[in-house]
Amino acid sequence: MVLPGALPWAGAVYDGASESAGEARHFAADFMERLQRAYRLVLSTKGIGAVQLVVSELVTNVCKHAPGPCALDLVLIDRSLEIRVWDSSFDVPVAQAPDPGRVGRHGLEIVTALCGAIDVRREPVGKRVKVRIPLVGAPA
Repeated sequence: MVLPGALPWAGAVYDGASESAGEARHFAADFMERLQRAYRLVLSTKGIGAVQLVVSELVTNVCKHAPGPCALDLVLIDRSLEIRVWDSSFDVPVAQAPDPGRVGRHGLEIVTALCGAIDVRREPVGKRVKVRIPLVGAPA
């Protein structure tokens, strides 16, 4: 339920196991479907896929590089979806320089390409990574 004046939000916590990224990707897809129904948004398949890919890449990074659980928040703000991922590691992720010959470690490159900027903040415990994806669509 969304209170009057509150932003549409959904959150989930994952244990950091290898299945977490897939679970988060499905959670994001379900949230996007609920947004479309509740707010009569018209969202492209490409936009929904971009959200799922970004969520998957961010949670995969947590599973590979941070011990313990992670939290995912999705918030609709001004026709954009803000994706926030918290984990227990204080290490700030760093994107690798583009290298078409490198196998793997392209996650932050992908996220940056789809979102533009990545905001990383250290928290009292761990860090929070925040990105925004513009959602193309208008009320139906």
